Amino acid sequence: MTTIVNCPTCQTEVIWAKESHYRPFCSERCQLIDLGEWANEEKRIAAVEDEPMSGELESW
Repeated sequence: MTTIVNCPTCQTEVIWAKESHYRPFCSERCQLIDLGEWANEEKRIAAVEDEPMSGELESW
């Protein structure tokens, strides 16, 4: 069974196999574009900040 995914950058179909060196990307170019977007903070993982528990700040 062959698994095919779309490149996250250009949407080109990529065969998910050991021979696909840049998977899930289709090429080094698309991989570097994605890395640059993360480095420029154009992409980020959403997070929820924890609220301090009552009394937690008083002990400091």
